[in-house]
Amino acid sequence: MVNITIKRLDSGSSGFDHALDDLLAWDETSDREIHERVTAILARVRRDGDSALIDTTREFDRCDVASAAELEIPRSQLQAAWEGLSPDGAEALETAAARIRAYAERQAMESWEYREPDGTVLGQQITPLDRVGVYVPGGKAAYPSSVLMNVVPAKVAGVPEIIMVVPTPGGETNPWVLAAAYLAGVDRVFRIGGAQAVGALAYGTETVPRVDKIVGPGNIYVATAKQLVFGQVGIDMIAGPSEILIISDGLTDPDWIAMDLFSQAEHDENAQAILITPDAAHRDAVEASIRRLLPDMERSAVIAASLSSRAALILVRDLDEAAAVANRVAPEHLELSVADPRSLVRKIRNAGAIFMGRYTAEALGDYCAGPNHVLPTGGTARFSSPLGVYDFQKRSSLIFCSADGAAALGRTASRLARGEGLTAHARSAEYRIPKDE
Repeated sequence: MVNITIKRLDSGSSGFDHALDDLLAWDETSDREIHERVTAILARVRRDGDSALIDTTREFDRCDVASAAELEIPRSQLQAAWEGLSPDGAEALETAAARIRAYAERQAMESWEYREPDGTVLGQQITPLDRVGVYVPGGKAAYPSSVLMNVVPAKVAGVPEIIMVVPTPGGETNPWVLAAAYLAGVDRVFRIGGAQAVGALAYGTETVPRVDKIVGPGNIYVATAKQLVFGQVGIDMIAGPSEILIISDGLTDPDWIAMDLFSQAEHDENAQAILITPDAAHRDAVEASIRRLLPDMERSAVIAASLSSRAALILVRDLDEAAAVANRVAPEHLELSVADPRSLVRKIRNAGAIFMGRYTAEALGDYCAGPNHVLPTGGTARFSSPLGVYDFQKRSSLIFCSADGAAALGRTASRLARGEGLTAHARSAEYRIPKDE
């Protein structure tokens, strides 16, 4: 028997707002001790390069490497992992990769420009990043899907070199992860993880090349390290624990809802699973399904810990209020398990990915639907978006002035510059204005 206690909230109660704030409170990266340890590891990698990577890999991953050359996993090993997959496994990876690529190809930005009557040309030039680092978790679980979701959009964007890092605890590699790296076209793979891997990608070592941007999820040490190296390199986001919020109108099979909640709760003990419904009887039925189905889950202990600490079953007045609460939560994954999801989705402003209708399980988005599963967490969907091709492209403004255009713009720039007291700016613009004007 698995013991769980799931919070029940009612939007009509006087203490609802405070209770919801408490439920959503989460800032794992504020741990001072972890911050200090990560800072020390990053400084060590920046100072000592490869030797620091060798030492930390031995210490934290229990992986005995004798030289920096052994940190790199040869491409022949990636190919062997791919060729060693079962036909069904290879087909699943190929299908997922093709769907992710098809979706990503619709995101790619293109350069553009326009010409003004006096001949001035303005525009925007799109170029890919030169080198990207992809962090792939390798601790509690292995995620080949994460390889595809991070690498395929970068390839579509035209990034010429992709470096992957993945921890190999005890020296063990996961063949699915290596096979996915081979399929997606990763250029180099290193068996390093944790804050030391982030440091290596951010600063570069004798063996690991420095990258322009680091993407991919990781544990608290990885998240903290990404936060600290931001500015030295770009990052995708600071990923927190996985989240799912389900709005149900009460007509979806409660077993489906329970299993969808489990699908994110099984990631780790800090994952968050929330149900919002206007149907009190449905809420009771879902909780009954949770208690009946949980003992048979392989990761029942993890799910139980997650549900007991961070889950909630929320009763609201109607679906309009459900949408309002969902916007306040701004979840990573939002399921609209209702009869008319297209009407309800128009009321959603804050969500990483929205799964519409009773048949659209969030798990499909994790693997093969097509849209990226690297999503904003911890309420950051209020101001950020899923990982996409645009994260691997840069925008440069293009400005070409004709003689007439330089004269016209120069007069405006001169007035504004002198108003700001910046005389050199003004005179620079004025030099392009004909003397007889």
